[in-house]
This record gives sequence, C-alpha cells and structure tokens, in this order.
Amino acid sequence: MSLPPLPRWALYAAAVGVVLSWLPLALIARARAVKSPTPRIAIFQDMDNQPAHRPQSLARIFADRRAMRPRVPGTVARGETADAVSAAGRRDGEWIDRSPLPVTEAFVRRGRERYDIFCATCHGLVGDGNGPTHLRAVKLEEPRWIPPTSLLSEQVRERPDGHIYNTIAHGIRNMPAYGGQIPVEDRWAIVAYVRALQLRSDAPLEMVPLEQRPGLR
Repeated sequence: MSLPPLPRWALYAAAVGVVLSWLPLALIARARAVKSPTPRIAIFQDMDNQPAHRPQSLARIFADRRAMRPRVPGTVARGETADAVSAAGRRDGEWIDRSPLPVTEAFVRRGRERYDIFCATCHGLVGDGNGPTHLRAVKLEEPRWIPPTSLLSEQVRERPDGHIYNTIAHGIRNMPAYGGQIPVEDRWAIVAYVRALQLRSDAPLEMVPLEQRPGLR
C-alpha cells in the first residue's frame, strides 16, 4: 500500500524550515567576521560585564563615597622594590647615611630627569632654591610665600640620604609629599642627583676633566 503524496503546502513548509534552520548559522558567521558598534548579546554574563566607576565619580559602596581608592599603606607596586630599608629610608629607626641602591651614571641621569620634573620648579635647576615658582612669587610680592630651601646649603649637605629620601616621600614643612607620584627607586635617584648638584657647586678643580676646564685647554 503506497502512501499518499504530501500536499504541496507541506513541501513548501519543509523547504522554508530548512532555509530558516540555516539562518542562525549565517548570523553567527556574520557576527564573527563583521565589526559592530553595539556590544554582542551575551546570554551568560558571568563576569564579562561589570559596573565600572569613572575617575572622580561617586561610589556609594565605600564609606567615603570616593570611586578612586587611595593606595593601601604598605602596598608594593609591581616592579617596585619590596626592601624595607629602601622603602623607608631607615635602618633600626635611624636614617641611613647612603643610598641602598647602586649609584651609577645612568641612575644619576634618571635622578636628573625626575628632579627637573618634580623639584626644579621650586628648588631651581641647580638646587639653589631659585626655581621659577619662587621667582614668580617674589615678583608678585606674595606676602605668605616661604622661599624653598637651597639644596646646596650646609644644612641639607649634612643630612643623611635617608632624610632627603623621606622628605621627597612625605614632605617637610611647606613642601608636599611626592610619595604618591615618585616610585621608590626614582626617589633614591633624585637623592643621588641632589648629591651630584652639591658636589658640582664646590668641586675642586682636580675633579674637573681637563677638556672641560675653561682657559686650560
């Protein structure tokens, strides 16, 4: 007994069904090959899409409502030294006399670069305290302006390296703290360059290379 032939509408429906079954595959292939300005639909979000806070914005999940979180005390950034003496500038509660990091020419050059960025505006390029900020305040006759300390003074020369390092990190008197902007190694590099400026200001003639001595070439 033979089956009756399928009606024409059933054949059309089957053909349409086969074509429609290809549509999801075509859309998937297109999504993989074509860029879209809108994010893709993710059925399972997992942790791919999370709420994020913009800088200087409000975050109610924190007690102080600040989205930008301050650095946790004692945190050591990746690539930054974890040595306690280097990070504190002290040993057994006393300032260390000399930098715990090796002082090389490249290290001092790095210190000069950082010094010119962060320190020269007040202390001057040669460390005498006559930076552009100071000169501007003097020109404007600012009544509450306190001149920056000359790094070439005997007072600063006698300070241990650890004391100068601590001043960079935590500030002193009217000078603000730069610990949040200058990494540990760069602070020591600045200390090394400050010592170079001090040596430069009163170096004996014997230390000056012959080709750099004026009138003696």
